[in-house]
Amino acid sequence: MARLVGRRLLFAAPVLLVVTFGVFAVAAASPFDPVKAYAGTAALRADGQTLDRLRANLGVDQPFTSRWWHWLTSALSGDLGESSVLRQPVTQVIGERLVWSALLCAVAFAAAVLAGTVLGVLAARRPGSPLDRVVTSLAYSLEAAPVFWLALLAIWLFALQLDVLPAGGLTDTASEQVTAGQVVSHVVLPAGVLAVSQLPWFALYVRQGVGDALSEDPVRGARARGLNEHTVLLGHALRSGLLPVLTLIGSRVPELITGALLVESVFSWPGIAAATVEAATAVDFPLLAALTTLATAAVLVGNLLADLLYGLFDPRVKFSDM
Repeated sequence: MARLVGRRLLFAAPVLLVVTFGVFAVAAASPFDPVKAYAGTAALRADGQTLDRLRANLGVDQPFTSRWWHWLTSALSGDLGESSVLRQPVTQVIGERLVWSALLCAVAFAAAVLAGTVLGVLAARRPGSPLDRVVTSLAYSLEAAPVFWLALLAIWLFALQLDVLPAGGLTDTASEQVTAGQVVSHVVLPAGVLAVSQLPWFALYVRQGVGDALSEDPVRGARARGLNEHTVLLGHALRSGLLPVLTLIGSRVPELITGALLVESVFSWPGIAAATVEAATAVDFPLLAALTTLATAAVLVGNLLADLLYGLFDPRVKFSDM
């Protein structure tokens, strides 16, 4: 296991290096002017010399390769730079917002795995039954639904029509402090929408895995020994059927991050989505590079976690072969 982790860490270093270089290259080719984004409406009244001095102060008058190298060497020493659009250190921007994005993703991911497993098992018990058809039809329909459309629909139904959940934000409008009760009530809707967007994949994978396991010899042998159907289903078929889901965990991380950005934007959730959008439109090089590196690292960690889980739960797989 340690050797696998070491190899992945060695692989991650050049990947992150290329990603950060690509971010600076793409941002340099962007039509957005970071100086005008920094100055705001004052840029409309400023003359060319003032804008040139501001461009020099921000360091955006240098070639993107120089800016990338300066940011990289500073980042290796723990300094991620200053966000020009948010006027804060990048570490502070990420620190204030990452915890809320992590909370949203964790709740949504746990709910999607749990609900998808339950629905997949119920559908796999009797293939072709009305319940199986309902679950698979619903899963395929949700796969085609854009997450922002689901978010707007949820706001219309639960916040506007039924008035049972808040439409957005982290706390109530009149509240001056963050309380656990308000966070719980406000996270239900965005986490639920994000979970629903991930639910179809887990439900379909579990249905297929458990359905295949029910026709395998070990499960048939368990039934021949007189074990009840509940034990056969949960003790034998489910354990074997969940193995393909482990590989799905890593592959769904990019989609989870993308969905979280859209959900946070729709629900005004104070995560990293707003910072990402502002960093992209304002060509905020330090913040954009840090957020992109963070997202890439999350994808790499998700893939590593999936491989580790597969190696731990599948006796046929050896870490030395990975």
